[in-house]
Amino acid sequence: MSLIEDLAAANRILAEHGVIDGYGHVSVRSDRDPQRYFMSRSLAPELITEDDILEYDLDSNPIDPRGRDSYRERFIHGEIYKTRPEINAVVHNHSPSIIPFGITSESLRPIFHMAAFVGEGVPNFEIRDVEKGTDLLVKTPYLGKALAKTLGGKPAALMRGHGSVVVGENLPRAVGRSIYLEISARLQMQAMMIAGPAGKIACLDASEVKASVPPQDYGRAWNMWRAKALARMRSEK
Repeated sequence: MSLIEDLAAANRILAEHGVIDGYGHVSVRSDRDPQRYFMSRSLAPELITEDDILEYDLDSNPIDPRGRDSYRERFIHGEIYKTRPEINAVVHNHSPSIIPFGITSESLRPIFHMAAFVGEGVPNFEIRDVEKGTDLLVKTPYLGKALAKTLGGKPAALMRGHGSVVVGENLPRAVGRSIYLEISARLQMQAMMIAGPAGKIACLDASEVKASVPPQDYGRAWNMWRAKALARMRSEK
């Protein structure tokens, strides 16, 4: 088992679950040098293999690009790693069910035990407050720093009209959070439709969030997802 293999699998897993499509990316901090991280070259996540993985410094410069293009939004990853030393994996996605929560006044709520981390807070990054007239892409260190500041110490942040960023102490947690955040947002919208404008939704309270978040490493799900992703990758060779 290698970190590079896990990273390739993580891309395939997120694509399989519809969290990322032809766009979006996931990175992992180097296990040899905390001032470096690994991420694929610019490629649709569903196609990524170990050979596509590049190494970056925390300024998001590729160490050896080998003539390959990098994701323009790689600064999301480098700037978060700079400000969050405990974080070792970052996902930027265009998860469809969370988009409505980034463009309305309705907040994500902890309604689902598998996404209890929502109760720790999911702030919304408004890029207009930092720079007006952008294409919403976080493609400069300046915008990456602003996003990292909005994220703060939280597990995830919405990106208005764009998607979200999700972090974790390891790849399984970042991937699991990304998948269950999408599911939780979808379930919340369904609950809101059932409850109606005057209805009540029974969310997790603060004590339930506190009890649920620490053990959520998604290990059982990760092992299943990873096995399936690696089997698909090997069948393609």
